[in-house]
Parts: sequence; C-alpha cells; structure tokens
Amino acid sequence: MRRVPNVFDATEADFQQVVLDASHEVPVLVDFWAAWCGPCRLLTPVLEAAVEARVGAVRLAKVDTDANQRLAADYGIRGIPNVKAFRGGRLVDEFTGALPRQQVDAFLDALVPTAADLAVQSGDEQALRDALVHEPRHLEARLALGRVLIRRAVPAEAVEVLREAAHDAVGAGLLARAELQANPELDPEAAAAVAGLEDDPEAAMERLIEVITAAPPERRDRLRRVMIGIFGERGNDDPLVMKYRRRLASALY
Repeated sequence: MRRVPNVFDATEADFQQVVLDASHEVPVLVDFWAAWCGPCRLLTPVLEAAVEARVGAVRLAKVDTDANQRLAADYGIRGIPNVKAFRGGRLVDEFTGALPRQQVDAFLDALVPTAADLAVQSGDEQALRDALVHEPRHLEARLALGRVLIRRAVPAEAVEVLREAAHDAVGAGLLARAELQANPELDPEAAAAVAGLEDDPEAAMERLIEVITAAPPERRDRLRRVMIGIFGERGNDDPLVMKYRRRLASALY
C-alpha cells in the first residue's frame, strides 16, 4: 500500500481528492503561497516541521496561488501566506501571515487530537498513564484513568491520580469515591453505597441520600462531593440527576 506523504503539493486538478476527500481521514492544512512572497518562505518550513512532528496526525498541502489562480479565488485568498485547515471535507479554521512555531503549534493543537485526547477515547489504562507523563494537566485523561482504577478496584492508586483533579467537580467526586473505597472505615455506610454505583446507580444514589440525611454535618462534605461528581459524570439532562439533585438539596438543607 502506497504511503501518503505528510507534506505535498496540491493543484486545482487534485484538490478535491488530496485535500477535501482526504480530510475525512485526517485533518489537512493548505498553505496558499507564491514564489515572490517573502513571508511565505518564512512560514512554509515552520509548517512543514510542525506537521512532520505530528507523524501523520495531520497533512500539509502546498498550493502555489500563481499557478492555481481559480482555486485561490474560490477560497477568497486576498493575502498570503494564508493557511486553511480542513476536516471532514469542510474548512474549520484559518490564519493569514507568517506565524512563529509556537503559534503554529497552538493552531495545530486545536485542530489535531493529542495523545492524551486519543487515550481518553480509547480508555486504555496504559495509554492514559503514558499520556499523563507528557500532559500531566490533561484533566479528561486524569479523570479517565481515575475511573479505570476505581473500576479495577485499586482505589489507593486512583486517589493518587485524582488528587490533581480535585479542583474539578467531577474530579472531586471521583476522588471522594476512591477515598471511601480505599478506606471504608472512614464511613462504612457510604462506602457500601458507593461500591454499588456501577451495578445499580439508582439504588446507590438512594442509599447515599439516606446516609447524608442521617449524617452529622462533619460527614456530609465527602458525601456531597460524591453526589456532585456523579451528577457531573451523568450530565444535567439525566433523569436520575434531575431526581437526586432535588433530593440532595433537601437532604443538605
């Protein structure tokens, strides 16, 4: 099978195939340039290096506007260099002018999923661990790994992972769950309820509300965090969330 290059020239004749059609498989940048354009000569090698660094996650098509005037007119090119990003057959972003590498990288980061983004989609534990080594502030990867560890019944490890996500409502809830599972003696009743969340979330939430209602104020904060975290994971439109958010408000006040 022929390897598709990451950087190549495109023309009016093949633009549909190598840019628009190909962008359904991987995002494609189009660098509209001309030989007489000084800023183009500065930007093109920066684009090429940034694209090659992403090892096939994005491609770069270079279009000479002098040789492809109809194509330049179709896309409203008035100043060059002009870079347009295509994904799913559509124009999704663009910029004009010669940007430094840092800004080009930021542009590509917004366009191309990172290793951490892909790890979150896969849910693979090792991929999530590897991703967090390189992107330790990637919240969704941290939450995803925490969930995996909770489900795998290694809550002490989940606590270590989730401590850095405690600023987030879902992260705080997952951390509180992991703490209860790691140390059930903190609150045996709540720990027993939390243990059933995966198998029967409604029964577990009902039991947590009962525990919160009967608990003294000093026990309630951890349980409140657990419930808020559950709500955040399930989403505001979830019927159980709508039901138990009202119940939680009543139990706390």
